[in-house]
Amino acid sequence: MTDARTDVLARIRAALAPAPGATATAPAPAPHHDAGSGYLGPQSSWETGTTGEALLALLTDRIVDYKATVTRAAPAQVADVVGRLLTGARRAVVPPGLDRTWLAVAEAAGTAVVRDDPAAALTTADLDGVDVVVTGSRVAIAETGTIVLDAAPDQGRRAISLVPDHHVCIVRTEDVVRGLPAAMSRLDITRPLTWISGPSATSDIELQRVEGVHGPRRLDVIVVVTPAGDGR
Repeated sequence: MTDARTDVLARIRAALAPAPGATATAPAPAPHHDAGSGYLGPQSSWETGTTGEALLALLTDRIVDYKATVTRAAPAQVADVVGRLLTGARRAVVPPGLDRTWLAVAEAAGTAVVRDDPAAALTTADLDGVDVVVTGSRVAIAETGTIVLDAAPDQGRRAISLVPDHHVCIVRTEDVVRGLPAAMSRLDITRPLTWISGPSATSDIELQRVEGVHGPRRLDVIVVVTPAGDGR
């Protein structure tokens, strides 16, 4: 028998131990689930056992549970879905690398699209004056309904996804994984990561839910179902 502290530290040491044969200068590969470490890896059966429709259904269930919406669309339908979600929006901000064709329907309907140029970034006041932000995403975690942005050109800097009151986030099926181990294997932890689990919300001491405190109060997710994608 051991106390909890000893047990936790032993598990950490086991998880951080280099793989057999690994050199001192090379990082050990991500561990699979085994009796030695007790941790799941990105290729564990728990991660890879849920694919296709089951994986997308799990992601949808979790996101909707957070009071957000999910719309599936083929690549050719994304512009129409974005246009519908932006109905009534006067101004939208987008990162510099977002596919411009996705905004075509919204622009035709009268929404002014502003690009956040890194060379002349919009101020917080500028961002507060737009109705909606549209971004891509890096990875989506089905088990928790979490979407991760890593400041890539189609996602932009953190401020544009935090200040506007409405966020339309586009997720590709090939970027959907089951859980955190697989997600971490795809992320560069040196980049600025924004983890989004539903609209911004918090609760006060009386458990009264308040939305929009530290981010958008409305989140709409578009899952782009690519022809070759099966949800992985």
